[in-house]
Parts: sequence; C-alpha cells; structure tokens
Amino acid sequence: MTLASTYSTSRVTAIGWLTALRVPPVVALSFAIVALAIAWSLAPNLFTSYDPVNGVPAQKLLGPSAAHWFGTDHLGRDLYTRVVYGTSSSVASALIAVVIGVFAGGFIGLLVSFFGGWVDTLFARLVDVLLAIPKFLLAVIVVTAIGFDTTNAAIATGVSAVALFARVMRSEVIKTRQATFVESSFLLGGSRWHILWRHVLPNASRSVLPLAVLQFGDSILVIASLAFLGYGDPPPASDWGLLISIGKDYLKWPWLVYAPAFVTIATVLSVNRISRWLRKTD
Repeated sequence: MTLASTYSTSRVTAIGWLTALRVPPVVALSFAIVALAIAWSLAPNLFTSYDPVNGVPAQKLLGPSAAHWFGTDHLGRDLYTRVVYGTSSSVASALIAVVIGVFAGGFIGLLVSFFGGWVDTLFARLVDVLLAIPKFLLAVIVVTAIGFDTTNAAIATGVSAVALFARVMRSEVIKTRQATFVESSFLLGGSRWHILWRHVLPNASRSVLPLAVLQFGDSILVIASLAFLGYGDPPPASDWGLLISIGKDYLKWPWLVYAPAFVTIATVLSVNRISRWLRKTD
C-alpha cells in the first residue's frame, strides 16, 4: 500500500467518523483547540523545553522565529513557554469558577423551586437583583473583599455566576415539576426527596451542561480580565491576562500582546462554539 493511499484511507475514515457523530468541521476544530489547551495545562513541559521564569537577557524582545514561536519578552523569556505554562492557571481557575457556579447555583435553584412557596418568590426577586449587576463588576467586588490572587479571582468569578445557574435550574425544575411522570410519581406515593433526586434533577440538569460549557469560556475571559487589572497573581506568574497586561507596556513589540491575546480569544471562541453545538443537539 502506498503512502498516498494510506493517507487517503485515513482521511476518509476521519471524515466518516465526524459524519457519523454529526460534528461540523468548525466544532471539530473547536474541540481540537480546547483539547490542546487542556493538554498544555496538564503537561506543559511536554510542549516546551524553555524555563518559564528564568530568561536569557541577551535574547530579550526577539521577534517570533523557529526557535521562539511567540518571540521573547523584556527579560529574554520564551513567550510561547510563558503562555503554555500560564494555561494551567487559566484553565484550572475557570474550572473552579464553573464548579462553584454549577453546584451552588444549581443546588439552590433546585431546592427553592421544587418546594415553592414564599421562599421561591423571594429567591426569584433576589436573583433578579443579582443579575442586574454586571457579572464582571460583581467579580471585582468579591475579589476585592477576599484578596488578590488567581484562586480568589476564580472564586469571585464563580460567585458571580451563581445567580445565573440558579435561575436556569429554577426554570427547568418548574417545567419538570409539572410533567406527567412527576405527577404520577406523587400519586404512586413517592416521597418529595425521592422524586426530587430520581426524576426532577436528572431531567432539569440537561440544560445546565451547555450553560456550564459556555460559562467555562466566559470564566476564562473574566479571570484573564481580572489578572490584566492586577487582581490575580503577581509576576513572575504567567496567567494569560497578566501576560497581556505586561505586554501593553511594550508597544514597539506587539507580539507580547498579540500572542497571549490570540490564545485567549481562540480558546474562548472555541468553548463558545462547542456550547452552541451542545445546545442545538440537546
């Protein structure tokens, strides 16, 4: 078998696999970008051999090249290495934020909406008030109160998303609670807690998954913005937002901003595209 025929066969197999899963090429590319970001965060040393903290002063502010894909910064550190190692902090912080939002907001919305009454009415008004506050402003308020570092920025971002997840979960629970199979469970003598965990939660949580994926991308952007403003870890940390903030002081060397900004934007757009695809296929 020739090399050309082998390539043709593998290409046909890949296309057939994507067609079987009904994954559009743009979504497949988005999955690849997110997978690369996750791989960077888990094992950054496999993708670069440079030191992310210690640079070579004689090689400072070099442009992108084969040796330094994203160029070097003002201290002679390889910028690609800095971006790769910064992925761990950015992805982990966004994951923490999503977990806080999903579990805290989902749990609160699940309970108050299922049992109803004046608590549900009061909770709905409180959520409306919280959603009226811009999410980023709420995150700034929280991180200012608890302290400046990346972990606190993740917690602040998660807290700012609690109201959103609570509202979505409340809406889905109210809709599920009126379903025929839930009413049948009540008539058959099922307890409130059994029905809540056995029937309502699995059906109400389906709409939370696309929102959680969307919130993951949004959290990356919010945490990067907080780091850009100085609410994250100080140097020599390499959070994406911090890299952009440092690079803005060197306007003659634009790659210092463009490289981390491009990675941030590409990751966020990919996550958002995956979220839209999940919402359509739900």
